[in-house]
Amino acid sequence: MTAAEVKALPVGEKFRIMEAIWEDLRDRFERSEIPQEHKDLLDLRRARVESGDAQLLAWDEVKSSI
Repeated sequence: MTAAEVKALPVGEKFRIMEAIWEDLRDRFERSEIPQEHKDLLDLRRARVESGDAQLLAWDEVKSSI
């Protein structure tokens, strides 16, 4: 399917396709192994937040600051 064909689809059909793609990606992600270096990075970031060395920001807050 080309980009032009996708653009021509009704919105409802686009949503159905998007949902199917997200479901497929979620299933693939759940079956895949996360590399140890990614786990380590996430653990480091979590520890920085918990220690107060880093701060979590809401996505809307980040978008409005750009």
